[in-house]
Amino acid sequence: MAFTGFNESDFAAFQIDGLEARMEAIQTRIQPKFKALGDSLCEDIALAAGSEMHVHIARHARRKVNPPKDTWMAFCHNKRGYKQHPHFQIGLFDDHAFMWFALIYELPEKRKIASDYLRKIDTVRRTIPKDYVLSFDHMQKDAVQAGSLTKAALQKELERFRDVQKVELLVGRHIQADDPAVKDGETFVRMAKETFTALMPLYRLAIS
Repeated sequence: MAFTGFNESDFAAFQIDGLEARMEAIQTRIQPKFKALGDSLCEDIALAAGSEMHVHIARHARRKVNPPKDTWMAFCHNKRGYKQHPHFQIGLFDDHAFMWFALIYELPEKRKIASDYLRKIDTVRRTIPKDYVLSFDHMQKDAVQAGSLTKAALQKELERFRDVQKVELLVGRHIQADDPAVKDGETFVRMAKETFTALMPLYRLAIS
């Protein structure tokens, strides 16, 4: 199955009440598209990363009551899991899609990676395109545009990422649900490749 883009029905899945009903919509509407995206992107990401990559589709298995506000897939060099490793993500909230290079709170090497980024802050800042966004909590929609962050502000956020266990670092793009790029499979795949290629230096620095 070729990836054909995300449509209104996919984003509307997050308006469905109840865990079981919303999960059924995620599983039937969105996860097959994640599988198609994985087929389209995984080899290219692996070539850019210089190592084998594996696709992980979020199952939300720990949820017993509250339905998920978003869902995602991850690309990671580790076959067994992704949360404890630097990885790339594509996912949806109800009003936008996201493409991330992600370092989340389960990462054991979080302090070391943050320290490396702080030492090379000028390189890190140059690497991130000005129109990309940064988030510090993968469960929230909020994000700040990279171009609005001064060097001092970025340093402060990286220090928080280093020192506060729950603070995360996600860098990438938000694409609004009504953006034509979301609905066109070829355009979306091309944007994902461009995004992950642009952020690959951050990945390489994190795994070095």
